[in-house]
Amino acid sequence: MSYHWNWGILLSPVSTGEPTTYLGWLLSGLWVTVTVSLSAWVIALIVGSFFGVLRTVPNKTASAIGTVYVAIFRNIPLIVQFFIWYLVIPELLPVSIGTWFKQLPPGTQFFSSSIICLGLFTAARVCEQVRSGINALPRGQRGAGLALGFTQWQTYRYVLLPVAYRIIVPPLTSEFLNIFKNSAVASTIGLLDLSAQARQLVDYTAQTYESFIAVTVAYLLINLIVMTLMRIVEHKSRLPGYIGGK
Repeated sequence: MSYHWNWGILLSPVSTGEPTTYLGWLLSGLWVTVTVSLSAWVIALIVGSFFGVLRTVPNKTASAIGTVYVAIFRNIPLIVQFFIWYLVIPELLPVSIGTWFKQLPPGTQFFSSSIICLGLFTAARVCEQVRSGINALPRGQRGAGLALGFTQWQTYRYVLLPVAYRIIVPPLTSEFLNIFKNSAVASTIGLLDLSAQARQLVDYTAQTYESFIAVTVAYLLINLIVMTLMRIVEHKSRLPGYIGGK
C-alpha cells in the first residue's frame, strides 16, 4: 500500500490560520459530541420517563398519547428528524419565535436543534424501557402504594419508579451508549461534532486513516467510560430478588 502515514499531522497548525492544531479540531468536536449527548440524555430520561409512566397508567387516553409518541419518534428515521427540527419546525412556530431562532448564530441553531431532536428521539426508546420496568413489577406493589393512601402519581414516584429504574439499568446503559453514537448524525445539519471535524481534517490534510483512527479511539474511550460508570451504578442499585440482584 502506497499510503503515507503521518501521525504528526495531528499536532500541526491548521491551514485555515486559526490558532489551533488539527488535534485541537478533533478535541473541540469531542467536546461538542459529549455536550450534545449529555444534554440530550437529560431530555431523554425526563421525557421518556414521563411517557413511560403514561403508557402504564390505568387511563386509556393517557396510554394512547404515550403510544402515539413512541410510534412517531421510533418510526421516523433519525436523519429525517434532524432535518425536520432544523428546517421545518422553525417554519411552523409563531413568526416571532421562528424569526428569533433563525437569527441565532448558525452554531447555536445546529446545537439546540441537535439536542432537542436527539433527546426526543431517544426518549421514545427510554419510554419503552421504563414501561417494561414498571410492568415487570408485581401488581401488588401498585395496590400496596394505593392502600397506604398514596395518590396514583405518588405511588409511581415513591413505590414503582425507584424499583423500575434499578431493574432497567442495563438497557438504559445501551441507550446511553447509543445517544453518543447517534449524535454523529447531527453533522448532517452542520454541527461540528467529532465526526464532522474528522471529515474536515481529511479535507484539509488527506490523512484519512489517521483522522478516523483517532475518532474511533475517541468513541471507544467514551463508550468505555460510560460502561464503567453504568456498571458502578448497576452494582450500587441492585435489589435482592430482582433481575441482576443478589
